[in-house]
Amino acid sequence: MKNNFSLLKQSPEIKEVIFSFISILLAMFIGGIIILLMGESPIKAYSSLISGSLGSPRDIANTLSKSIPLLFTGLAVAIGFKGGTFNIGAEGQLTLGAMFAVIVGLFLGELPKIILVPLMFISGILGGALAGAIPGFFKAKFKISEVIVGIMLNYLIKHFTSYLVNGPIKAPGTVAQTEMLSESGKLIKLLPRTQLTTALFIGIITVIIVYLFLWKTSFGFKMRAVGENVGAAVASGIKGNSMMIFSMAIGGSIASLAGITEVMGKQYRFIEGFSPSYGFTGIAVAVLGRNHPVGVVLSALLFGILDNGSLRMSRETAISSSIIVVIQSLVILFVSAPRLIEFFNKKKVIK
Repeated sequence: MKNNFSLLKQSPEIKEVIFSFISILLAMFIGGIIILLMGESPIKAYSSLISGSLGSPRDIANTLSKSIPLLFTGLAVAIGFKGGTFNIGAEGQLTLGAMFAVIVGLFLGELPKIILVPLMFISGILGGALAGAIPGFFKAKFKISEVIVGIMLNYLIKHFTSYLVNGPIKAPGTVAQTEMLSESGKLIKLLPRTQLTTALFIGIITVIIVYLFLWKTSFGFKMRAVGENVGAAVASGIKGNSMMIFSMAIGGSIASLAGITEVMGKQYRFIEGFSPSYGFTGIAVAVLGRNHPVGVVLSALLFGILDNGSLRMSRETAISSSIIVVIQSLVILFVSAPRLIEFFNKKKVIK
């Protein structure tokens, strides 16, 4: 028994996996108590949730579809943490990326798909990278908190895109939205009557690239070194400021993929408020996944299962699907709070 405890102390990865697992169990347990107090069976509720998210190929496809934007925003936040920054601006980054992509899609809609789709992705990624680089620049050059700048930028982007869809590029009607994209600007569905598109392959490729970049390249090593201890990294010759700006820019470009794939694969236009806070949920996804690409994948899948399964749970029981928001919030509380406190304490020590 003593040897087992010493093994846990010497294995941070095992410790973190166990901590995440316990956090999820605690959130589900407290959620079960709330369901019980509502006069329903937690076993029946959770069974409906699982069958609704994984019970058929169509359910699995829709669960994956709901997980994909969280995968992108989770990776964006994780990249920021690895580079010593807190990317709280993913919501604005994905929104600006979606807007840039749609504008290109609307004005160049007559181009063939093989040309238009890459152009839309490139423009959207550049928009996200810009939105990410701005907080990184202010932090690196002026020592202004990237959290404050990121939050302010979220609001600026929200109101800027709102102006566009309520004014210059608004489609006829009362809804704040653009015109529909042409067929050339739409992603291909992988399964009929579902929302799963080729965004799945883009997500898989992105995870692989992020992993190889962080752990198999010298640039990725330097970024992680800055994230661990910026003072020591600078002392060893690494340009800490440049790494911070780059980590935020690359995080913004990845976050933009969440918005781009949503408008090109589901809405087929830009609709004001299309994101149900994917950017902020991505913070919980990254922390639960321990800022590791594989962990982010599993974490995004968990949130996708909860989100998609809640629809059947609410149909088969008298429980509102809002209970899933409570469970997700509990997961965020149990997992995120200690890690965020640790992150900011580490920054204070470095200063």
